Amino acid sequence: MVTNALYDATVAHVRRIDPPHAFAHRVYLWRVDLADLPRLPWWLRPFARFDRRDHFAAADPRGIREKLDAWLAERGVDLRGGQVVMLAAARVLGYVFNPISVYWCHGPDGRLACVVAEVHNTYGGRHAYLLHPDEAGLARVAKEFYVSPFQEMDGEYRMRLPRPEALLDLTVALRRGTATPLVATLRGVRRPVNPRWLARLVLARPLLPQRVAALIRRHGVALWLRKAAVAPRTPQTAGGQLHG
Repeated sequence: MVTNALYDATVAHVRRIDPPHAFAHRVYLWRVDLADLPRLPWWLRPFARFDRRDHFAAADPRGIREKLDAWLAERGVDLRGGQVVMLAAARVLGYVFNPISVYWCHGPDGRLACVVAEVHNTYGGRHAYLLHPDEAGLARVAKEFYVSPFQEMDGEYRMRLPRPEALLDLTVALRRGTATPLVATLRGVRRPVNPRWLARLVLARPLLPQRVAALIRRHGVALWLRKAAVAPRTPQTAGGQLHG
């Protein structure tokens, strides 16, 4: 089975509380088998690198898969060598910013054992959520990590995270009581991993991770100028359990 793929995608956020705000941006992401990361020609490697420091504890010298296995073991999950498929952005010219990375974790029989959603914020913090989606790919989890200064810490995430195939279609909604203050979607189309497609996406969206980080800050400034309420940040909520 061919696992590695590129996704030409659009990420959109809709803020449904005062002041309302919405945006949509074009991105591209990778779906990769952690046991078989893409091997690219030398001239494209600076634009697509997967570095162990970018996932889970940065100071941990182990590989991404080994760190994930250790994190799962602490929570009573043993994949026994089953396949793990990750959806994430790769480093571009030495930099990456992944607001969310998703890992579909399978047992040795190929059945989905769990999903891990790893979230990063712009303060350098990281946090991962262990999810057990139902047959429709739906899961719920309490919010535990400070992502935006314009969203309170209470509430729960309702996520729809089916493994991407020909199409990518993920949704993360923040629920607070009967309200839904924020909905984020990620939708895209699968493209093959080859030099032509990667070069095409790199040229169409140059310096994508740098641009994503800058856009997040730009939208934050826009909300601040519109006097959006600011939630307090603490080392406990902003650092997350993966920071280090």
